[in-house]
Amino acid sequence: MDGAAGAVNPIPYGRQWITEEDVEAVAQVLRSGWITQGPRIEAFEKALVDTTGAHYAVACSSGTAALHLICLALGLNEEDVVVTTPLTFLATANAARFVGARVVFCDIDPLTFNLDPNRFETIAKKATGRKKVVIPVHFAGLPCNMERIRTLAENDGWLVIEDGCHALGASYDAGSGNPVKVGSCTHSVMTAFSFHPVKSITTAEGGAVTTNDPELVQRLKQFRNHGTVREPERFQHPELGFDRGVPNPWYYEMTELGYNYRMTDLQAALGRSQLQRLPSFLQRREEIVSRYREAFDENPLLDFQVIPAGVVSANHLFVLLIDFEKLGKSRRQVMEGLRTRGVLTQVHYLPLHLQPYYQQELGTKPGDFPNAEAYYKKALSIPLFPAMSDENVDTVIQAVNEIVKAKDDG
Repeated sequence: MDGAAGAVNPIPYGRQWITEEDVEAVAQVLRSGWITQGPRIEAFEKALVDTTGAHYAVACSSGTAALHLICLALGLNEEDVVVTTPLTFLATANAARFVGARVVFCDIDPLTFNLDPNRFETIAKKATGRKKVVIPVHFAGLPCNMERIRTLAENDGWLVIEDGCHALGASYDAGSGNPVKVGSCTHSVMTAFSFHPVKSITTAEGGAVTTNDPELVQRLKQFRNHGTVREPERFQHPELGFDRGVPNPWYYEMTELGYNYRMTDLQAALGRSQLQRLPSFLQRREEIVSRYREAFDENPLLDFQVIPAGVVSANHLFVLLIDFEKLGKSRRQVMEGLRTRGVLTQVHYLPLHLQPYYQQELGTKPGDFPNAEAYYKKALSIPLFPAMSDENVDTVIQAVNEIVKAKDDG
């Protein structure tokens, strides 16, 4: 359990790294008798604030919940429009649809795989809505060009929300001497994070929203807990909430329709323990990625994400772009060949505009977003997680080099 990564066979594309310190942190909560809605939640939120540089953090049950809470806190509905990339997990766009908002996709930059600011500029000038929101996704842990996106958004009355589910620990403007952390909300209103087992840290399942706006914090917490209000100053029926001017300790009011998106103290304790090792997790991910880039750089059949100067990726994923056509093998054949060598892979992601739901809802079709489709045609994620041993990395490199080689190599 404590990092015996070499024992993992086959090697997954990603997984958690749980230590005895993590186990003890959770065990302490179990012994305390207060396993949910207790003090560990606030402690974890404080640790997230310290990590990201935001003023506030609100923990919740998943990254999807975080995105949904953001849309709820903004009061989005069917009169509003949300722009995001088609290259993301379902939850980014789905959260907007949960509240009835109209989704518009914006194609990616073919080098960074992130939302293309130039294409967003065109959309921003044309799209209409009561409220207009853009959700750039820091794909694979690489921060988007947030300063440019914010400038474009402000020019045309858009709100910026960051999907940082891949990117806890990432930063940009590193050369300025004052790097901007993803989650600081320097160029956005709120940022969503995920703590799924394959992410930068894990709480098993879990998520969080960071923001610098205290009013949004209040709304996020209310929607997280069934839409209820417990602050006496916000009671709409003081005749029920007070007795001789003193708040009744049992009393609460449901003023809006909310959800049960709470995180347990067990999860929060695990997350706080994991956050202590985030720097070492990020360092190990960077070491592995550096080895991959060096090993595959000269292979004419392989390409990978470009990291702009001054940007520090969280390296959530390492996606190889494989020219399957020139290789003469299908993606399935490559995946099966790697599997036989003990290497498991995954595809991130089928572009959302090709999903049946969005084709039906939006009328999207193949060819609408050529950069995202060109990416998908070649994409394959290979193993990347901090608990990988050097031997694991060697195995992956050897397997890829054996399977993906030019025909004239023999």
